[in-house]
Parts: sequence; structure tokens; C-alpha cells
Amino acid sequence: MTTSVRGEQLARLLGRWHSLPGRHRSPDYAALAAAVRGLLADGRLALGVRLPAERELAESLGVSRTTVSAAYRALRESGHLTSRRGAGSWTTLPHGHRVATSGLWTPDDDLDMIDMGVAASAAPVELVPAARAAADDLPRYLGSAGYHPTGLPELRAAVADNYTRRGVPTSAEQVLVTSGTQQALDLVLRLTVPAGAPVLVETPTYPNALAALSARRARISTHGMDTATGWDGEMLLGALRQTRPRLAYVIPEFHNPTGHLMPAGLRERMVATAHACGTELVADESFVDLPLDDPEMPPPVALFDRHSRVMSIGGMSKPYWGGLRIGWVRASAPLVQRLAAIRVGVDMASPVLEQLVAVHLLDQAASIVEARRAQLRFRRDALVTALREQLPEWRFFVPGGGVTLWAELDGPISSALSRAAEDVGVRLAPGPRFGLDGTLERFLRLPFTLPADDLTEAVRRIASVRHDLDRAARPTWRTPAVIA
Repeated sequence: MTTSVRGEQLARLLGRWHSLPGRHRSPDYAALAAAVRGLLADGRLALGVRLPAERELAESLGVSRTTVSAAYRALRESGHLTSRRGAGSWTTLPHGHRVATSGLWTPDDDLDMIDMGVAASAAPVELVPAARAAADDLPRYLGSAGYHPTGLPELRAAVADNYTRRGVPTSAEQVLVTSGTQQALDLVLRLTVPAGAPVLVETPTYPNALAALSARRARISTHGMDTATGWDGEMLLGALRQTRPRLAYVIPEFHNPTGHLMPAGLRERMVATAHACGTELVADESFVDLPLDDPEMPPPVALFDRHSRVMSIGGMSKPYWGGLRIGWVRASAPLVQRLAAIRVGVDMASPVLEQLVAVHLLDQAASIVEARRAQLRFRRDALVTALREQLPEWRFFVPGGGVTLWAELDGPISSALSRAAEDVGVRLAPGPRFGLDGTLERFLRLPFTLPADDLTEAVRRIASVRHDLDRAARPTWRTPAVIA
């Protein structure tokens, strides 16, 4: 069944489309077409969605039907819309483009693009030797069918040992190996969140978590985080008590995208409140291995769990490599078995060879992760220096770990700036991708996973675009003209 968007829904997504700053003054139809392309580019408007009829959208936007007709024609000419008489118009991508890992479209031969839409690092040098060692281990498993729905015993044991070292006694039976952290979250949601169930998330939060919740048709409510200070404990606990969600999803270690670290006291109170409210807690620990300034790490959220309410998810993507699709869930042993039963209906099991690679990498965790921390520390400092020199009016909290910096811009221009930056070879993830309903236009996530020279050059290009926006003549609000 084709997904449709109504006129008022698209109007809400477009926001102040004809007053966003741009480098050149454009007719309304061109500005409208550019705004729709921007929604496609930052992932807020999906591909294959039927757009509203021209008359319906014109009424919702308060413009003439001629303006909408011209905008749709421009979108068809640029390859962003396909129309069929009597059936409607659907969003598409131009021929010769693909959807990048950031969710943005990009030409296949786009080699000069600095991609700051992805918060993940290149593989460590130890990966190839680990893969060779894993291949040597593989014959031990070739005599079986190769399906291990809960994961290889040695990998489950390695993950469990890591939790035990962090202060949470864990057995291998409490670990389910998954194909990445995203699948870990998806399986938990399949088990615990029926359609229409209330779920609480932070705002901003990880965009793919929002996508997974939307796929489950959850009723999402949010708890706002402060850019400078992070969680407001009383507001978070109050949101749990008032909404009594079926599940709450939090990122307590170096939150994505803000970089904040949840204090131990709030972790304990959050777990107790969740239990009192009948709420399951999912703690996303994707960044727990990446403290950069040697902060005193608080204990895992699971340490305070006395009633099997906490499910911890994590994986290899951030400290090691995103191309190694290995993640896990840490939960009670009965819950792990229930998750494994659901998992069989999804993909049976994770690849044996990749799990063996993960075992060898975890054996070298101390040296690999320490090198990754040093690399990220240097790159973070380079990004901070460039921002302070090139864009001193932007405000941000310097994270003590993780891989992202959450910048507050000098105006609600995140989407417009991201569209303009694309023209100068920088791909960005605008603030609205990290929230609901097109909010967070004053914010921009900037990962520091690229080489320092690339980060410095990216900030230089972003600054030039930002300054161009300032120098450009800005369209003002217009009274809709009567077209007879």
C-alpha cells in the first residue's frame, strides 16, 4: 500500500519554506520545490510517498494552485517526483543518484563530498589481521548448519565478561548477539511494544531509533534535554510518571547527539521510577567505550536493576567499525530466549565469520579502543578550534566522550544551511532529523570521526555558506495574492 501525506501534514513539514534564507532570491514555486527536495534530502520525507493533490496543498499553504503546479513540474524535471494522470505524484530520486548511509541522496561519482552525516569511524588497522585469524578459526564451525540465534558461545562470553568488568555480573546466557545495535533495538521493540503503545524518548535523540519506533507505530512522547546541561532529572522522572510509557529509550553514555553523560544518581532514580510505572528501560550503550577526557564513568544503568526492567544494547560500530555488523542485548536469561525466538523470524542468526572477527577484536580491546580514543580526542579538538575561529557565534557543549558535537546555531536555519552546504561539498545532518515534527531547526549535529584536515575544511565551507546566507537578500512574508 502506498503511503500518502496530506496537505496540512506536508505544510507542517515545510514550515516557513518561503522565508528561509537563501543565497539568491527565488520565485515562490522554486522555493517550494527546493524545500520539498530539502525534506527528501534530510530524510523527513520518505521516498515513494504520494504527495497531496495540487489544490489541496495550495489551500494548506495559502498560495495559488499555479505556484504548486509549477513546483511539482520543477520537481518532476529534477527527478524528485513521478506523476501519473489520475493516480497522483510520488517522491523519487534523480536518475544516477543513490541513498547514502546518512539517508541523504548523493551522486554515485560524488568523490569530493565531505560527509558529516555519518557519526562513525573508519576501520582500525587490526581489523584485517583479526579477519585472517577468524578465517583460521572458521573450520571448527563448518560441520554444523551455522545457525546460532543467540550468538556464538565465545562471543557471548566475551561480551558478558565486559559487563562484569564494568561492575554488573553477567553470564553468557544473558547476552544475545545481533546484527548490529539497530537490530538489537528492533528486536526489543518487537517483543515489548505493540502497535499504539506509548514510548518515551529523549529529544534530541538518535534518528534511527525514531524510525524503528515509527515502524512499530508507537505513540512517541519526548523528554527535552538542555544543550548545556543535559538531562533535567525532575522533568525526566516526571515524564515517566505522567505518561507511564510501555518503554523508555535512553542513551546515558555520551548521548547521541548532545554528548552528555548521565550521572549515577539519576540512573538509579530513573530505574526505580521506571519499575514503579511498569516501564521497560532500553539503555543504548553504543558510546560507552569512548570517554575522551578520562571522566569518572558512572556504573551501567543495569547495575540498579532489581526487577529485570533494563535491557542494555550495544555493539562494535562506534569503537571498532560500522561495517562489522555485530551488536548485542544484555537482559535476563529468559528474556534473551524470548528475543532469540523472535529473531529466528527475522534473520535466523548473525554471520559466524563476523562473530569470530568480533571475538578477536575484543581480545585486543584495550589497545584498539585506546587508539580510537586518542584519534577521536585529537579530531574533536580540531573541530572545536575550527568552529571557534570560523563560527564564533555558534554555541556548543564540548563533549567528554562519544563522537558527536551538538551545535546551537545563530538562527533557525539548520535545514536551509544543510541544503546550501551540499552545494559546496559538505553533507550535514540537520537538527530536525533528531526530533519530531520538524523541530530543532536551531541545531546541527557535527561528528568528529573524519580526519582533522577534513573537519577543518568542512567548517570553512560551512562558514562561507553561512556568511553567504547573511549577505543574501531575504524574502519577506507575502500576503497571498488573489488569482482570478
